[in-house]
Amino acid sequence: MTARTIDGLSRDIAEQEWYHTLELAPGVVTPGWFDLREVAERLPWPDSLEGKRCLDIGTFDGFWAFEMERRGAESVVATDLVDPHEWDWPASAPRSAVEAIGARKRGGAGFELARQALGSSVERRVVSAYDLDPADLGTFDFVYLGSLLIHLRDPVGALMGIRSVCSGEMLLVDNYQPLLSLLAPRRPLARLDGLGRPWWWQGNVACVLRMLEAAGFASIGSPRRLRMPAGRGQPGPPLRPRTLLDREQRRNLRNARRGDPHVAVLARPVSA
Repeated sequence: MTARTIDGLSRDIAEQEWYHTLELAPGVVTPGWFDLREVAERLPWPDSLEGKRCLDIGTFDGFWAFEMERRGAESVVATDLVDPHEWDWPASAPRSAVEAIGARKRGGAGFELARQALGSSVERRVVSAYDLDPADLGTFDFVYLGSLLIHLRDPVGALMGIRSVCSGEMLLVDNYQPLLSLLAPRRPLARLDGLGRPWWWQGNVACVLRMLEAAGFASIGSPRRLRMPAGRGQPGPPLRPRTLLDREQRRNLRNARRGDPHVAVLARPVSA
């Protein structure tokens, strides 16, 4: 890229709120809410994505879709819902929260900007995880599902839909509850949020594995626990006495510093 082109790209980046940290040109990096570049190297990927048709569900700015393309996928489809009004909001959600996320997403503008800057051939489709249909999308050799189940009222139902388009393997990387995992390592338990924001079931590791099993998947190997580090675009909770007295705020502060707890599971659909 020329200096003039890079300057223009930098201006476009500055006008957009970013969920993912993406390097769109040498030294030109988006200020994402999460910086997943190092995490990508620690996940239990299949041995190779060469020649595979891949699917990224809930792509947002497209980090994982572009990562699969970088790893040699023959083709990648990225799905998302760009209108936040179509998300699973609880009845108590204020309109301001929906509008704030809508402003950040801007109809998927970040994905399109990144796709063009990277010269990517990833195809984006606007479709809910609940509505994945092999008659419409076909089937995929590899599916990436990241940080989405916590935002769904019916995570098992979504997984069953995902199973219908997965002909090979799926890598699930989603939020989990560390304390429940410590207290009940083998018993599936979940914490229900469902107040004011699209956060629903936060399960322990045993719960995540049971959800997969209930939806018709079998895990491959052992689950891997990791942290999703905050990016430059994520503001941390203010360090005030009131923050330290509130359990939710203490959790947010801890996660902002250490990263959001996630569990990674490689799985495959079980034949009926």
